[in-house]
Amino acid sequence: MRIRATVAVATGALALSALAVPATQAAPSGDRPGVPSYGSATHQDSAAAPKGKARAAAEAPVISKAVVNGGKPIVVGTTAVKKVSVAITASHPSGIADSDAIIWIGSSVDDPDSFGFGTTGPANCVAANATTSTCTQTIEVDPTWLINSDSRTWNVGVWVNSNDTYSAQNDKFGKTNLQRLSKLDVNAAPEPVKKGGTITITGKLSRANWETGTYKGYATQSVQLQFRKKTSTTYSTVKTVKTSTTGTLKTTSKATVDGYWRWNFGGTSTTPAVIPAGDFVDVK
Repeated sequence: MRIRATVAVATGALALSALAVPATQAAPSGDRPGVPSYGSATHQDSAAAPKGKARAAAEAPVISKAVVNGGKPIVVGTTAVKKVSVAITASHPSGIADSDAIIWIGSSVDDPDSFGFGTTGPANCVAANATTSTCTQTIEVDPTWLINSDSRTWNVGVWVNSNDTYSAQNDKFGKTNLQRLSKLDVNAAPEPVKKGGTITITGKLSRANWETGTYKGYATQSVQLQFRKKTSTTYSTVKTVKTSTTGTLKTTSKATVDGYWRWNFGGTSTTPAVIPAGDFVDVK
């Protein structure tokens, strides 16, 4: 029986252009919008904190933390827009009123060759006390704007505004990783099989190709073959097999007892780990 599994992690984004992009093909990198404006550039009621020593209420807010997607990599497939939360914690004597954020890649936010995604709605700020709040927003990542080399580390830019309208902005406050969604299937045959006979285990490891809107085999990757007895709850690694140039997997093992066979891909910096459900083989 063929078993398929997909591991996904939520994400987020914004696209600032009305350019039409085919649903099954990414926009060429030269046609992409740049880094979206955010923070003071889009919030006209804020003011930068004065330089030098000033009264306490006029000091710049202090940004202490920004968590994107719960601290996990942002994993994006080929078609669906992924949403991810951004939580910014900051403090100011007057309290925190608002926030904004972007994720971006490139040399600077002003470089036209840089690219990014921004928030899609207002911030929801919840006060921990009179001076400190955590503000949450959503960023949406649209894969039609992505190219495969975008699966890397992105900058996280954050901005906060105090209740008395003084703001702080840091275009490189933190980092987050963008990954290409992976898929993996398994098939163990024949079913049933005689004790002592040969079981052939096959499968395929693939990942999102953002430039074509399809899933392409992930070549020459090490994948563990694992087995669990019918009476057990724990899988053990039998061997490690490398995928072919097209992402396929194939190996054999001797049939000894009833149990479940599966592949286990540990992931890479650009592609998340994935484990399909085990495929049961009855040994007669």
